Parts: sequence; structure tokens; C-alpha cells
Amino acid sequence: MPRDFHITDILTVTTGNLVSSRHMDGVYDILNYLTGDNLFTHQIPRALTECAPPLLRQHPQLAAADTSGVTPENLPVRTAEWVAAFGEMLPVAPLPQGAHEFIDPILELAEKIHPSRIAVVRADSPE
Repeated sequence: MPRDFHITDILTVTTGNLVSSRHMDGVYDILNYLTGDNLFTHQIPRALTECAPPLLRQHPQLAAADTSGVTPENLPVRTAEWVAAFGEMLPVAPLPQGAHEFIDPILELAEKIHPSRIAVVRADSPE
């Protein structure tokens, strides 16, 4: 079932530039929705790579969107331009089954850095 997302959340995924008006909350929200996963920070680049092409297929008009040169100071003006051009909210459908590779976040991190640098903290369950 499609869900509406703000244009800045969508453009963050399609362009790879952080322009979400909700900052990282917007990034996690849309990527977790698209993938059906609960992503860790180090998994975001992979999820962006997986999600951008299908999202552009859903909204091909966004291929023309330019997010270069966005700063915190000009973000409100640029957001108003994108809203005028594309609409404030657009429906987004999740990725099809199998389009996202679910990888254990700790194992994926261990592929990137030496396992000795990973600290896993587990909460003891109260009894």
C-alpha cells in the first residue's frame, strides 16, 4: 500500500543529497518503509543504492530535480521550489519482495571494519 512522503524525503533518496526537512528522521522513515527493514546507519548507503532507481521509476519527473548547492540557509527556499514543481507529498510504494537484501547489521558492519572494533551492548532481561 503506498504511503505519502514529503518531497524532501523522496529527493534525499533519489539524489543522495541530504535535503530532508526532517533530517535523518526523514531518511530513516522513508528507507525503512521502502525496504521493510530497520536499518542501521552504516546500512543507509546500500539502501539508497537499492531504493533510488525504483523510486525514480515511480516518479520519473524527479530525475530533473536539482539538489546541488543546498545549504541549511537556502533549504526553505529550495523546498518551496520543489513543492511548486513536484507537489509537497507524493505516494511511495515499498520495494517489491526480494529487491532489498536483508543483512544482519552487525555482520554487515564486520565486513566494513575489523570485528575487534565492534562493541555489542546487550541489555539483560529483568527477571
